[in-house]
Amino acid sequence: MPEFPAEPNIAADADAVVLVGGKGTRLRPLTLSAPKPMLPTAGVPFLTHLLSRIRAAGMRHVVLGTSYRAEVFAEYFGDGSQLGLELEYVVETEPLDTAGAIRNVADRLRGERAVVFNGDILSGTDPAALLHAHRDAAADVTLHLVKVADPSRFGSVPTDAAGRVTAFLEKTPNPPTDQINAGCYVFSRDVVDAIPAGRPVSVERETFPGLLESGARLHGFVDSSYWLDVGTPAAYLQGSADLVRGIAPTPALPGEPGERLVLDGASVSPEAIVDGGSSVGVSAVIEAGARVSGSVVFDGARVEPGAVVTDSVVGRNARVGAGSVLRGVVLGDDVVVGAGCELLDGARVWPGVGIPDGGIRFSTDV
Repeated sequence: MPEFPAEPNIAADADAVVLVGGKGTRLRPLTLSAPKPMLPTAGVPFLTHLLSRIRAAGMRHVVLGTSYRAEVFAEYFGDGSQLGLELEYVVETEPLDTAGAIRNVADRLRGERAVVFNGDILSGTDPAALLHAHRDAAADVTLHLVKVADPSRFGSVPTDAAGRVTAFLEKTPNPPTDQINAGCYVFSRDVVDAIPAGRPVSVERETFPGLLESGARLHGFVDSSYWLDVGTPAAYLQGSADLVRGIAPTPALPGEPGERLVLDGASVSPEAIVDGGSSVGVSAVIEAGARVSGSVVFDGARVEPGAVVTDSVVGRNARVGAGSVLRGVVLGDDVVVGAGCELLDGARVWPGVGIPDGGIRFSTDV
């Protein structure tokens, strides 16, 4: 990552905008009871990790663009003072897409630059470095770009030798670059004000192509920092485990990095195994002989003797019966999985559902 001289005011004078309005449908049933950015992730709501990194970069004023379950954010974070931030909330009454959501918060912005974050991205990039790159390039918009092993899964963003963005390309089997849009941007204030108000506008399909066509300077900031879109259950589990183990950076981990995170008030039997970056929530219980690996166990959940939970989410107050096996599974809140069940690879159980002892198996083993 490029080295820059210390200049705290470049971050302190910039606004942070965090877009958290999505419904998180790919993470259902978890998001039936909480917005995606509020799901427990390495011991705290996912959004806490992002807000803490914003604070660590020197930014103070944050505007959250909300929609789905908007009240949950304000109830938890309040005015932001406990995180050393000043938080404001703007609610979309109808979906406005990415650029429309940015335009919707324009009247709350105070500075000449705004750093825009997607609320479902876990990233290690330094927002202050992004701001420096934006200023030094005299850019209208600066995009955080990351290199990925398989860019065909994403739209790609080529840049020239000076870092100037030259195109925005849709998914293609043979992309000309391995650089993709990482979902974090610096906008100059006049660009925000020029976005059409009151209707859905996409940054990828309308705003950025329109700026390129008009001759505006779009700069690409490419780095090799940690980056993950946590929009699916597998990615959510990976992100939480990477935070627990210290692979993904965060100032908000409520404990030391390691193979497991057990929150105060949880009970883990000395005869149980909890590893693989698993986190165990408040008042959760892991009983003797159980094994939990690479998983997230929400507050109040119970994993009974001999049960095996691997790469799975166990929702709030859910119960996994003795000897049951979960692998690649999502249990919603208050689910009861009876003893001797076997749920594998992509099974999702909706909140409040009860499965009797031995009620579901994928093998004939007793």
